[in-house]
Amino acid sequence: MASWRVLTRSARQTMSWGAKLGKLLQGGEIVALIGELGTGKTCFVRGVAQGLDVGSNVWIRSPTFTLINEYHGRLPVYHIDLYRVETRSQLEGLNLSEYLYSDGVSLIEWFEHLPPDEVDEHLELRMAYANGAKRELIFTAQGERYETIIEGLKES
Repeated sequence: MASWRVLTRSARQTMSWGAKLGKLLQGGEIVALIGELGTGKTCFVRGVAQGLDVGSNVWIRSPTFTLINEYHGRLPVYHIDLYRVETRSQLEGLNLSEYLYSDGVSLIEWFEHLPPDEVDEHLELRMAYANGAKRELIFTAQGERYETIIEGLKES
């Protein structure tokens, strides 16, 4: 299981790492975003969307109330927020498998709200406060294709 740590010093740098990831994605990836409120998950997603050529005129916002926002770029982007999902029936009502196992890219905030057996392979990104505007980003591959992605990030 490959893992890699990055320290960012600003929201702009966090977004930049998202853009680097977005450029590496080819479709069908699942990115698990884990971190406290305000650690920059949506900021990172904005960067991924940029790297996937979602138009600069599109406002990437947290789907906290809508639960799923869809964007169109080089690949379909599914920005999913499970913060307000409290029950299994609410989760089932989202029909997540339609998104997770498509040709698009699923970016899931509050991934830990999914049942453990819902997704096997994915790229986990843990985000944490470091100091002031600094954030620690820890990428962990859950599957071989995600190890390749981490290697690509290291080279960028």
